[in-house]
Formats: sequence, C-alpha cells, structure tokens
Amino acid sequence: MKLSAKDYPDFSRAIFTSSFPLSYTLEKSSSFLLVHLETKFRFRIQRDAIESDFIKSFGWIKRNDSYTITIETKHSNFKFDHFVQNNPYQLVIDFRQLEEKKIESQSSLEEAKVTDGKKKETPSQPVVSNPQGRQSPPAAKGIKTIVIDPGHGGLEAGAKGKFGTMEKEITLAISLKLKGIVERNLAFRVVLTRDKDLDVSLENRAALANNNRAGLFISIHTNSSYRKNAQGSETFFLSLNATDEEARKLAYLENSSPEFEGQIEKGSEDEIKMILWDMAQSAYIKQSSQLAEILQKELNLLLGTMNRGIKQAPFKVLTGVACPAVLVEVAFISNPEEEKDLLNEAFQNDVAQAIYRGLVSYIKLYSQ
Repeated sequence: MKLSAKDYPDFSRAIFTSSFPLSYTLEKSSSFLLVHLETKFRFRIQRDAIESDFIKSFGWIKRNDSYTITIETKHSNFKFDHFVQNNPYQLVIDFRQLEEKKIESQSSLEEAKVTDGKKKETPSQPVVSNPQGRQSPPAAKGIKTIVIDPGHGGLEAGAKGKFGTMEKEITLAISLKLKGIVERNLAFRVVLTRDKDLDVSLENRAALANNNRAGLFISIHTNSSYRKNAQGSETFFLSLNATDEEARKLAYLENSSPEFEGQIEKGSEDEIKMILWDMAQSAYIKQSSQLAEILQKELNLLLGTMNRGIKQAPFKVLTGVACPAVLVEVAFISNPEEEKDLLNEAFQNDVAQAIYRGLVSYIKLYSQ
C-alpha cells in the first residue's frame, strides 16, 4: 500500500493506493484521523514525500488482522470527506480546515460532555467549583483550557515493569481519570494529547497544547530506575541543567525513542540545548515550578509516598509549551510493589485525585 498527501487550493488530500479493495472505518481523534483497516492480507506500507502544509505525517499500528493508519494533521479543527475510486483502487480522503467562527462552535461540540443524554456546555467564564456546589474565586487569569499529556503511546511503550505492565497503558488510564475529575468539578476545557494507544511525537504534544491555547500542561509518566527499591512520586519542571544525574538520565530516556537501541548520541545533547535556548517555556519557569511544588505536595499527602521533591530536567516535551507545564512521574513501574499499585484502579484514581487537588490549589493561588 502506498500513502501520499498533497495540497490543493481549498483542501488537502491523502490517498491510499492499494492492490486490493479495503474495508475501512474513519475516526477523528484530536489532530489525528484514524483509518481502521480490516484485512487478512499482509502488505507493506510505503510513504511518498508529503507535499502538504496541513497533513504532517502518516503512522501505523498492526494488530492481528487489522491495521490502524494514523494521519497526523497540523490542526485539530478540521472536517473531512472520503470516497473510493478504482483502477487502481484508491481510498481518497479530503481535509478542510474549519474557519475561525466554525472552530469555536466545533470545539464546544467536541468538548461538551454527554451525561444521561444531556450535554454539559462549557461556560464562557471559567470558575472553580467544588462538589458541595460552593464557588471558589474566579479561575486564574487566562486559563480556559487544560491539556493532559499521557506519556508515550503506540509503538513507544515507555518503561516496562517486572510483571509486563507498560507505561503507556498506565499513563493513559490515569489521564482519562484525571480528565473526568476535572470536567466534573471545574469549568475548563480538558484536552488530551492522545485518548487512545497512538504514536504522538513530542513536538506535536506541545503543538497541540499551543493550538488549543492551553493555560496549563501536565504530562503524566511512570518512573523507572535500575534500583529496584526506588519508590515515590517526582514532579519535574523544565531546566537545561538537571537536578541530579538520575534526573538527567531520566530526561534523556524520555526524550529518546525506546524503539532505538544504544546510547544517546552526543549530538542530541546539542539539539536539546538549541531548543532550550529559544524555548517557549522560558517565560513560565516560575509558574511551572510553583505548579510542580503544589502537585508534589498533594501526591505525597494523598498517596503517602516518599517525598522525592520537585526536580528540574531538560524534558523535550515541555520545551515548546507556551504555558505553565510540568511532568509528573507518578510512581516507579520498575519497583514490583509500585507496579502492582499502578495496576490497581483505586490507586490510579488516587493519583488523579491528588493531581486534581493540586490543580485547584494552583488555580486559587493565581486567582487572588
């Protein structure tokens, strides 16, 4: 199968050229369009050079007799049409970016939460509320959207525990729970960088936050260490200089794809430095450190984990985010006991609650 993309005056087009007919379904997910293919045939996927300012990349995941082709776009607000033509067989998908007015209404529809068949609309003036119905002071100025980033995904499984637990699965589970808690209690839009097992590049996680004008960005991960007894939570904010050697190694592992074996090339350190030199995050270091400190305190109190403190490290996923941003390592998946906790849904809920409480404290701090 050959994948290609090209721009036209009013739209962008992706073409799947195949030697046999395809059984497919299409699903929009944030800035991605997922093309689910059901087939018993084995085939190789080839990509032509992408000649598009709208379509950014193609990716794919294979599971048994199915493939999911991911079309990553540069904007999350788009509509699409599709049709099939023969000789040769081609699935053609046309993308059109929505206009500004349509974007606002589309965002409201996509973010509206459906409960018992009724839509919960997002208020235009966010306020912090609690389950008792009492309203707190107005939310921090400028915060209307919170972006939650479930670490890893797709081919990048992240760290793996002794019992086979994969980091990408835990981070998604906790992120979905956190999203639900925030939406039930706070009047903010909540956007996930991924809501399924998908590959999302580090750059595109930051781009998604900026495109959605995020007021806060929280990246969720699980920790790993060669020391099997390492335990507890850690919360990081961005800095060129890591707090310690262990934090530096962790950052470089998170910045590099686990699919590529071997040591991190020396040149990648220079690349990180160049990114940090002119990074969007530099304007938000103070707020990011305060958010990290508040979240860490809540994780310690609620979970009863050892206080490993807040730390600094050059995490690439944080560099381009134009708002306060932190990376939370909720527990050590490399520790067999904490791996068991991470698999426990009650523990996942506790983690999400701890982060939520930290968010509320931070928002109140900047509302005064």
